[in-house]
Amino acid sequence: MNEVVIVEAVRTPVGRRNGLLSQLRPDEMLSHVFKELISRSGIEAKEVEDVIAGCVTQVGEQASDVARMAALIAGFPIEVPGVTIDRQCGSSQQAVHFASQAIASGDMDVVIAGGVESMSRVPMFSNMKGTSYSEELCERYEMINQGLSAERIAEKWGLSKQELDDYAVKSHERALQAIKEGRFEKETIPLEVVDENGEKITVRLDEGPRPGTTLEVLAELKPAFKENGKITAGNASQMSDGASAVLLMSRKKAEALGLRPRFRITARSVVGSDPTLMLTGPVPATYKVLQKAGLSINDIDLFEVNEAFAPVPLFWMKETGVDHSKLNVNGGAIALGHPLGATGTKLMTTLMHELERSGKRYGLQAVCEGLGMANATIIERLEVEE
Repeated sequence: MNEVVIVEAVRTPVGRRNGLLSQLRPDEMLSHVFKELISRSGIEAKEVEDVIAGCVTQVGEQASDVARMAALIAGFPIEVPGVTIDRQCGSSQQAVHFASQAIASGDMDVVIAGGVESMSRVPMFSNMKGTSYSEELCERYEMINQGLSAERIAEKWGLSKQELDDYAVKSHERALQAIKEGRFEKETIPLEVVDENGEKITVRLDEGPRPGTTLEVLAELKPAFKENGKITAGNASQMSDGASAVLLMSRKKAEALGLRPRFRITARSVVGSDPTLMLTGPVPATYKVLQKAGLSINDIDLFEVNEAFAPVPLFWMKETGVDHSKLNVNGGAIALGHPLGATGTKLMTTLMHELERSGKRYGLQAVCEGLGMANATIIERLEVEE
């Protein structure tokens, strides 16, 4: 089996829904990160053997294989193919898994994995075109909205509304501190847009984090999914626009091209979980990937667990015993946003840069997914062993 390494990783700033990045077509936004990967690595685009991109709402400007379209827009040779996949919120993390599996098996040597979602231009569920779940599916499982799943998780794990809101406040505080310290500067690429006055402006920062987010402010928000519920817009992830990608290679190929491998893909896992609770998969996915890696949870230095709703990271910490000081240290989707198809490689990009910044070794990422699934990935910083 070939050793799979990550050479580069970049993302766009994440835009609020109907914010500055809503002016950009998603296929064009994704092309910018593809071009930046090639530019930063110094390789020629013809070396890329496949482009795999995650995208959840594959309709409109995100239809017709957005991975291929973005690669062509980026100026890649026509010989470089592209494929778009949907594993719900973990789509681009699954893209990393498929890419690394192709490299590990010896089928390919250089693959881009990434993702995109413009939740402004292509609304969530618009690909469903007004249809509902199959009656046969509903006879087997209780199919409910993710927000109601989050409500049930909060109840099952005894999480109070104040605990959820407190977690959300910390997400904003951490994100704002990370922005203040410039922690995201290396991983993000500037995007040029035209504002409402027709002036060109450059977007460099994530739009989601809100100064002044307090328990008092969040307490005023109404329940979003059920009467007297605990889930509000304040303790749920933000709908967002963004794109991200990573460049993976076999270690042998990277060294032959004169490139420095930054991270090793140590292990991957994917699990199915209860489609009604829906968001509980990160726990079994975490333990499965640790087993595959031959590591314990105490070996991991930093964790990224997607903040789809505040109950997800909170119940994950209860189940695993991981301290909050190791989890989502620069904030998460509650503050920074959740551009569905882009989130997997967005989190991986942030995890890589934070491991490098802090001089730590192992990172574990887990993302819950619609219909009850989850991916988990362990990466290892290679400078540690040199």
